[in-house]
Amino acid sequence: MIVPRHYENLQILHENTMPNRCYYIPASKRMDDLVECRENSDRMQLLSGEWRFRYYESIYDLNDRFYEPDSDVSEYDKMPVPSVWQMHGYDRQQYTNIRYPFPFDPPHIPYENPCGAYVHTFRYQKDAAAPRAYLNFEGVDSCFYVWLNGAYVGYSQVSHSTSEFDITDQLNEGENTLAVLVLKWCDGSYLEDQDMFRMNGIFRDVYILKRPEDGVFDYFTTTDILDNQAEIRVRVQYFRDSVPTQITIYDAEGNGVGAGTADENEEGDYQRSAVIRLTEPKLWNPEKPYLYTVVLETEHEVITDRIGIREIHVADKIVFVNGQKIKFNGVNRHDSDPVTGYAISLEQMKKDLLLIKQHNFNSIRTSHYPNAPQFYQLCDQYGFFVIDEADHESHGACQQYCADNADWPAHVEIWNEPFADNPDWIPATMDRTQRCVHRDKNRPCVVVWSMGNESAYGCAFEEALRWTREFDPTRLRHYESAYYRNPNKQYDFSDIDLYSMMYRSLETMMDDLEDVPDKPYLLVEYSHAMGNSPGDLEDYFGLIQQQDRMCGGFVWEFCDHAIYKGQAENGKAMYWYGGDHGEYPHDVNFCLDGLVFPDRTPSTGILEYKNVYRPGRVVSMRQDTGELTIRSYLSHLDLKDYAYLTYEISCDGSIVAGGRVDRLENIAPRAEGTAVVPTACPMSGKCFLTIRYHLKQATELLPEGYELGFDEIPLVNVDGRNQTGVRLWNADDPVKHKSAVTEDDRFLTIAGEQYTYVYSKLTGVFTEMEFNGKKLLDKPMNINIWRAPMDNDKKIKLQWMDAQYDRASTRAYHTDYRSDDSEVMIRSHVAVTVPFLQNPIAIDAVWRISASGVVTADWKVRKKPEFPYLPRFGLRLFLPREMNTVEYFGIGPMESYVDKRHAGSHGTYVSSVEAMHEDYIRPQENGSHCDCDYVILQGETCGLAAVSPKPFAFNASVYTQEELTEKAHNYELVPCGSTVLCLDYAQSGVGSQSCGPELMQQYQLNETEFEFVMKLIPQVF
Repeated sequence: MIVPRHYENLQILHENTMPNRCYYIPASKRMDDLVECRENSDRMQLLSGEWRFRYYESIYDLNDRFYEPDSDVSEYDKMPVPSVWQMHGYDRQQYTNIRYPFPFDPPHIPYENPCGAYVHTFRYQKDAAAPRAYLNFEGVDSCFYVWLNGAYVGYSQVSHSTSEFDITDQLNEGENTLAVLVLKWCDGSYLEDQDMFRMNGIFRDVYILKRPEDGVFDYFTTTDILDNQAEIRVRVQYFRDSVPTQITIYDAEGNGVGAGTADENEEGDYQRSAVIRLTEPKLWNPEKPYLYTVVLETEHEVITDRIGIREIHVADKIVFVNGQKIKFNGVNRHDSDPVTGYAISLEQMKKDLLLIKQHNFNSIRTSHYPNAPQFYQLCDQYGFFVIDEADHESHGACQQYCADNADWPAHVEIWNEPFADNPDWIPATMDRTQRCVHRDKNRPCVVVWSMGNESAYGCAFEEALRWTREFDPTRLRHYESAYYRNPNKQYDFSDIDLYSMMYRSLETMMDDLEDVPDKPYLLVEYSHAMGNSPGDLEDYFGLIQQQDRMCGGFVWEFCDHAIYKGQAENGKAMYWYGGDHGEYPHDVNFCLDGLVFPDRTPSTGILEYKNVYRPGRVVSMRQDTGELTIRSYLSHLDLKDYAYLTYEISCDGSIVAGGRVDRLENIAPRAEGTAVVPTACPMSGKCFLTIRYHLKQATELLPEGYELGFDEIPLVNVDGRNQTGVRLWNADDPVKHKSAVTEDDRFLTIAGEQYTYVYSKLTGVFTEMEFNGKKLLDKPMNINIWRAPMDNDKKIKLQWMDAQYDRASTRAYHTDYRSDDSEVMIRSHVAVTVPFLQNPIAIDAVWRISASGVVTADWKVRKKPEFPYLPRFGLRLFLPREMNTVEYFGIGPMESYVDKRHAGSHGTYVSSVEAMHEDYIRPQENGSHCDCDYVILQGETCGLAAVSPKPFAFNASVYTQEELTEKAHNYELVPCGSTVLCLDYAQSGVGSQSCGPELMQQYQLNETEFEFVMKLIPQVF
């Protein structure tokens, strides 16, 4: 082996690396654009680009000293840096959530450890004013050895942190050869067991910094706010002895507002400090992220950075920022791209942050590792609170086999033994915490330090928390996994500021608030956004806002993780998830749990979040005077200064009035005020007042006028029914000819002047419908209780399948009919039957067929209470494919469900059937629309309308629920050749039980008795 086995030696985490420091890019003069254009610094030489690369299946296969200057690497492949090698055809993808991708044998990893050899040649020109050179790697997975011009430079691990080496003595003027050996696994991999695809390589930038012999090595900026003054303290650590350092503060307009010299003595690592006081400071917050510029000048170097003046603390178990109560409207975000993997460019970061800002998030948790340093500078600039998380997760330790292996508490008791409560792993834990804190300590967006994720609790984290509190008391600390520990030992939790939990039900959260009375409560993960999800955001919003101790929550998560594999023959993008690469272990599609799809197309889940977390809400209205009471959900700005309001009055989907809301009071943060709008509406029709919130002034990311959300308030009038629905319900043109009925053992055939319908006495539904010579059904309709399981149905679907709901059919026990001049009435006693079990549902079904061919179903339904709640209940029709245009009045235009309906609004919508499909990567139930009065399916020559006096839900799709159930990927779906129309009394809600609590009872279709009424009206054009 050509390298020492540092990669499984707990005593060697790094070799020859520089001490930890904050992130900055120095220059010879002040440079204000060192976020997006840092490579413009004359003291930075970016080495990213095309490198030579060779992949080895095992470290034992690498025998050549490829790092020597005369080594021939001409036959090596080419690899972009930054990148991960799995995205370039080497090794294979593996997705696993909890389980380690190798045997659990810490600190050992498999002997046959894959690796990648990198070689890069570059030219270097020395600078007399900055003679020293420091090589920086911002992210390498999992560990790496470095050589320069054949000389060994050093070793480092911790994938998502910067490793810096002093290469002054090895560097040549002119041509240089840099060689890096990256290993797939190391002992640190036990602490990097995050829920993600496992990828390797140099995935962040590599560069050299030119530095003077003496100068600023590190600095730590903190701010204090007192009355109308801010105190900025800058502590400085030098390479060697202190040197004269001028520190100047500039406001956002470029005016110098404060200055000082670092001449006060400091204790500890910092040698000098300066205290600069500003009067009437402008404070930083996500709603108005005001930044000052700070310039540190020494004789041969200038460091330019930005400062946000803000303060965070806990008082009375409530979190305050700048003296205001705050809520984290947060999302968890991974570095993930379907093409580039972990390698995320600045443009990709900006695209993500734009989407996050557009949808009313104010906070990001960097799950579960530090992001690239520029990410935090962008968060400073755009305005986001950040929970900065150390690169630490040992979730797989909870999978150890134990005596009571089926008992989850038994696993919890031993989860912390290998790492969290093992003194041998204290140095590695401390290292990961300190590297995170030191690098990002000057970023105002970072308000909470997180010790890591899902690693249980013990002495290692006690030490890390204690150090973090002592080093940086200006921020809060949290660690959710402190919940998991040995119940027989006493632990110290005094350095944790927030009581944080994951995926709790509302009831359990209330219990938590009582059980832990001394800390603010944080939902660090909730509303698992997997597939058609989440369906409980409004409920969580309500509780979070009601309880001051609830400081907010972070939805899991922002983006689906998947691997792009090109286009299928049908033109759809092919995205692969766990198991598609033949890997083991894997966790299937659990990585598809984001609010946006892999290509960043917003799903309906993020649209739901946006409107739930709008900046204000109408909490009451007097329709007679038009006075609205509006509550602000901002924390720092007056709502009137942040947004302007417009209003619309609609009647049956048509806008009848609208304009800008002029009479709006000042509304302080988290307070209420009033506005007045016109509320006159027509005497008949379903009428709504919609209040829309628009951004008052453009920000860096959002334009002036951008819609931030809306309220929809029903208006009361004489006849509040949708008039189109009323007309459809009453539409039944009289005809002169009485319908004829013929009967045999199986069927009733009803023939009218324009139609012929065939009713099955065996199943209780129509098998054929022909109207005016046009076939209306491609196959028999059926009573429908099944839906293609959503990811959120993964637990309840086992009960549904035990109950055989997926194999349900119907049986009519007795059928009779009567016929007169106006209609034929059919009455059947129908049961929904399932294989080898008793019947779960009984139906007294009455069908009325008018002489003009209108069919009305009026069913009394009884469900046996011992059966699980239903996925849905309704009628499924297979219409001719030509019926491809859908018009409906209900909640749209995006899909809506009983608990996922706040992104949409009531209106009249028209769409194609294909466009109503929400194309989740793993197919599942989608595209429903709830609270509908009617739906009309139309083709060129015929159509069918469905209407009910009670609001109903419907789906229209080119796919059957069987197809959606069977197929594993959306690009595999095959249209059935019909338009599948599901008319539902109701569907159960969406929830978020893919990794969360069970669906709330109020959203379960668990009624034991109900009435289903639906009228079907054939149309001919």
